[in-house]
Amino acid sequence: MPRSRLYAGDTLRALRRAAGLNQRAMAMKLGLSVSYLSQLESGERPLTAVVSAALARHFPAALAGIEGEVPARRLSALAAALADPAVAPLDAESIARLAEERPDVADRFVALHAAKRAAEERAALAEEAMITSAGLTGTGARLPWEAVRDWFHDAGNYVDLLDRAAEELASGGALDQQLADHGVAVVLAPDDAAPLARFDGRVLTLAAATPPETRRFLVAHRLAALAFAAPIAGIVAAAPLAHDEARRLLSIGLANYAAGALVMPYAAFRAEAKAVRHDIDRLSRRFGVSFEQACHRLSTLQRPGAEGVPFYFCRVDMAGNITKRHSATRLQFARFGGACPLWHVHEAAAIPDRILVQHAETPDGVRYVSMAKGLVKPSGRFARAPRRYAVVLGCEAMHAADFVYADALGIWQGGVSHGLSGTPTPIGISCRLCPRSDCDQRAFPPTDRAIRVDPATRRVVPYSVV
Repeated sequence: MPRSRLYAGDTLRALRRAAGLNQRAMAMKLGLSVSYLSQLESGERPLTAVVSAALARHFPAALAGIEGEVPARRLSALAAALADPAVAPLDAESIARLAEERPDVADRFVALHAAKRAAEERAALAEEAMITSAGLTGTGARLPWEAVRDWFHDAGNYVDLLDRAAEELASGGALDQQLADHGVAVVLAPDDAAPLARFDGRVLTLAAATPPETRRFLVAHRLAALAFAAPIAGIVAAAPLAHDEARRLLSIGLANYAAGALVMPYAAFRAEAKAVRHDIDRLSRRFGVSFEQACHRLSTLQRPGAEGVPFYFCRVDMAGNITKRHSATRLQFARFGGACPLWHVHEAAAIPDRILVQHAETPDGVRYVSMAKGLVKPSGRFARAPRRYAVVLGCEAMHAADFVYADALGIWQGGVSHGLSGTPTPIGISCRLCPRSDCDQRAFPPTDRAIRVDPATRRVVPYSVV
């Protein structure tokens, strides 16, 4: 069926203005000429497959509003799958036409690519052994926490119903008082060994050793769990989760999400983030939240028509394990195991309270600017070791002007773009999934490539990747 002529001038103009871009900047982002963009906005030209592909990459939620949720999601997912270095490259127009003219083939390719990645990661880290030990069966089985992580990823790490409800509730006064209106009192536990929080239905007991911003978040979590019990239950009931533990974890995760939206209301937080160019310390002071909480919230600003900068966010422990991960960018994390050893997050974990900035490039050629900071959460007593880890927040380099940390790289200073400085660090997802053949930091060969061992030649890595 030929593509229907679709005019969306008013929507494109509103989208550009909401993003704070002039026509030249918007045209550069979409890969169009200024005159062509002007004709699109004035309604003289309809959307083409190329324009739709560009919108799917940079403004997927806006494209969903123009073409419909399902076609936009299909195009975005197909473009992401075809960005895999193992797949022969395809131009944007061909991708858009495939998604439009053969949606059945597009959906099957996306599903096949997802299955390929899952199979690679299972093989790399013996996922089947983990599943068996957990008492689950079947090749498609997932551990409960992985199923919940995948649910948030599929939701775009944004839950509109809860986000808007929390924003409205945030205007209702102090959190402690609103919790008291639900008949709940907040007290501090005298016992240093007490858990972070315990709720018995009438009293919320918080560990006294926790920082003020953590206690505030725990109060917000309990208030959200009570105030939004019905919508949370409805979301959980509709989620395709096979096990009770996964459903309980999702319920907790949704309450945590709502708590973040409660202490950092969407419109106010997005506006302040834009004003300070996403300076995490300034946002933390303004909203009374921790550094990690502010980073996490920035990765969720994907409200249709009012999107923030698409960020990826993750938390890495001292052993290199990724313990929390969200991405609104093309960068996706390995579901299991450690991250790329060239990623600056590992250095940050060993140097608390120091911010490191990195300009990096993934195997698909996409460049990113990221900020990493090592954090220490005190335990409150000598006999219990503090928690040490690092958080990283990053965006594609095209958004460097909106990311204050890019100034450390000389990318954007004084309102003037100076371009990317130096050669980007070549990073990957993980050694098991990285196709690079010349990395001296490689710990393991890739699962889908052969290796060659030459006894007569000594290299840093004792094999070459074919």
